[in-house]
Amino acid sequence: MHAHQASAAAPAINDAQIAHIAYTAGVIDVTAAKQALQKSHNKAVRAFAEEMARDHAAVNDQALALVKKLGVTPQDNPTSQSLASNAAAEQTKLAALSGAAYDKAYAANEVAYHKAVNAALSGTLIPSAQNAELKSLLETGLKLFQSHQMHAEHLAQSLK
Repeated sequence: MHAHQASAAAPAINDAQIAHIAYTAGVIDVTAAKQALQKSHNKAVRAFAEEMARDHAAVNDQALALVKKLGVTPQDNPTSQSLASNAAAEQTKLAALSGAAYDKAYAANEVAYHKAVNAALSGTLIPSAQNAELKSLLETGLKLFQSHQMHAEHLAQSLK
């Protein structure tokens, strides 16, 4: 019973907000990847960043096509806002670094970021999604982002 009570107490999140959060999370990682491609000279880091930019942009294109089809307008919300402001702070921190220090910090941040996004997807966004197509897109995204997390962990290990 307790789990049900806890979820009932949490503020309900709607599909328009879920779509916004998922999209925002993708944009953040594409932005981080673009910064990495400007700053890093490490082959492995650059390959990882290219994969992030490509995969997250692709999922976001699917998300935009889906919300258009469903006639849903993604709705800004406190979760999206905190994701965005935390990411901006992280970008500023990373911008001040260079060389190996940048590479390590980027990889570590990508591990932490994918962990957080995957936890949000599996714990909140997927269970809360009402629309079956949105839920399915999020589930596909989660599988992809779990593989990103593993890739990020390997990258971070290799840079230690």
